[in-house]
Amino acid sequence: MERRDFIKKSVLTALGTAVAGTGLMQAFNHINGPKTEKMKITVLTGSPRANGNSACLAEQFIKGAQEKGHEIYRFDCAFKHIEPCRACNRCGMNGTCIFDDDFLELRPKLIEADMVVFASPMYHFGVSAQMKRVIDRFYAINGQIKGAPKKAAFLMTYADTAAREAEPMLVHYRTLMDYLGWTNVGEVVASGVWTAGSVWNTDYPQQAYRLGKSL
Repeated sequence: MERRDFIKKSVLTALGTAVAGTGLMQAFNHINGPKTEKMKITVLTGSPRANGNSACLAEQFIKGAQEKGHEIYRFDCAFKHIEPCRACNRCGMNGTCIFDDDFLELRPKLIEADMVVFASPMYHFGVSAQMKRVIDRFYAINGQIKGAPKKAAFLMTYADTAAREAEPMLVHYRTLMDYLGWTNVGEVVASGVWTAGSVWNTDYPQQAYRLGKSL
């Protein structure tokens, strides 16, 4: 008899035949470990550099999440055609946008996602303009994503090392999550990285990988 089967049999014997089904399930879960529920995760990258530091963090997060069996959809904001919101209100915060651009590709992925991840470098104390365009277009699906039980995470990079300089980006992200009612499950704030690839000389890629792996 294999060791795992022996342990399971021993647990059943100790609990007795009168134990309720719920208790038995808890015993098996304790032996086998917690089950990972597969999620649909949409990852938004904001860097216009294909191999930029925030893109590296996104790749490592994706690697960890995929190893846990999650389904990943990646949308590189800087390499898509996204018009800025014109505040025409044609969509009514829950309808069709006037623009026929690449947001049409992203729209259903945001609505269906169990989790949305934002990965951006700091540009003048905020997310990149390319990512901001995408976030502003959330307006057209506000009625379908606000209050939805989604998770979220934030991966950011910036050249300086002062923690206070990261606060504007973090406040923006956290305020957006509060408004949408999404649950923030983690942040990786990578300071002191400027030139492309310099993030690989730090522990931040591992932090991003562990965050994805922890889901």
